[in-house]
Amino acid sequence: MYRSTESRQKESGTKRVRVLNRLDGRYKAGISYDARVGFTAPQRRIPCKYFYDARGSELFDEICRLPEYYPTRTELSILRAIAPSIMSDFTGGDLVELGSGDTTKIRTLLDTAESHNRDMMRYIPVDISQSAIARACDDLLSLYPELQVLGIVADFTYQLDAIPIERPSMVCFLGGTIGNMEPDESMSFFREIARTLKPDDRVMVGFDMVKERSILETAYNDSRGVTARFNKNVLRVLNNELEADFDERDYDHLAFFNDAESRIEMHLVANRDVRVNIQSIGLEIEMEKGETIHTENSRKFTRAHVEDMANQAGLCIQDWYSDLNEWFSLVLMRPVTATGT
Repeated sequence: MYRSTESRQKESGTKRVRVLNRLDGRYKAGISYDARVGFTAPQRRIPCKYFYDARGSELFDEICRLPEYYPTRTELSILRAIAPSIMSDFTGGDLVELGSGDTTKIRTLLDTAESHNRDMMRYIPVDISQSAIARACDDLLSLYPELQVLGIVADFTYQLDAIPIERPSMVCFLGGTIGNMEPDESMSFFREIARTLKPDDRVMVGFDMVKERSILETAYNDSRGVTARFNKNVLRVLNNELEADFDERDYDHLAFFNDAESRIEMHLVANRDVRVNIQSIGLEIEMEKGETIHTENSRKFTRAHVEDMANQAGLCIQDWYSDLNEWFSLVLMRPVTATGT
């Protein structure tokens, strides 16, 4: 799935795109390790980043268009309102998007930039899915022939060093993806961002805010069952990558809000007693009916929580943008300088 160090390069006049693979053998080693640790734990689990093969990316794009799934459209409405001011202050350099996926949001920013400004920019999508990177590059090249694109296939949760930092940068971490990290992971991530950014660089992060339980749970239990298929896609990835024999018909989708942890949890619930062989790592597991595989957390935030995280990480909040209902927030941050400003 992720083999070549440099996947491809296109050049045509002023149009140029490169895609670099920084995962190589790390992906197989990572999923093997996570499967072994996760499926031998008392609460079986697998990280949600393994939802995303080509099919998983397509399903998530479909989720983002569902009427029940408010985060994407709410964040996009905020982004459309603030894009002119954001891009007026960003005159060239690298526009980095972590977990790029669909290009709608980044196009909102690029559309606002003048063509002569885009000519000085480089867009850097970073994603674990090579197919998502390839699709983003193709989409943007057709729209912005003057734009330079450097796609990086990498796991940004531990490979931020794969991103070049020599140019002025604005890092975009959108979609509320920060909520998929455990609290200690998100703090480590923000500290690494703060350490990596130069004094004039910026990072813009999307936070899904705490709200009524019914709104949250409906967003992850859509009437068309798309989220259920997305949840089960991790089994398909495990089958393909680790020669496992999971049968998705043996599992039901479960998503609920955990008040104590302020997060949506997604699980796959065994609907009968099952035995699974994960051949490539030599692991056989047995699950009783009702046992679950914990596949995703999506934490929800308060403003006080975000401000505390930024302060502990060495980041200063420059601007805070929310919709009228305060369901979602986009927060623009910069590293704290030596003088504390």
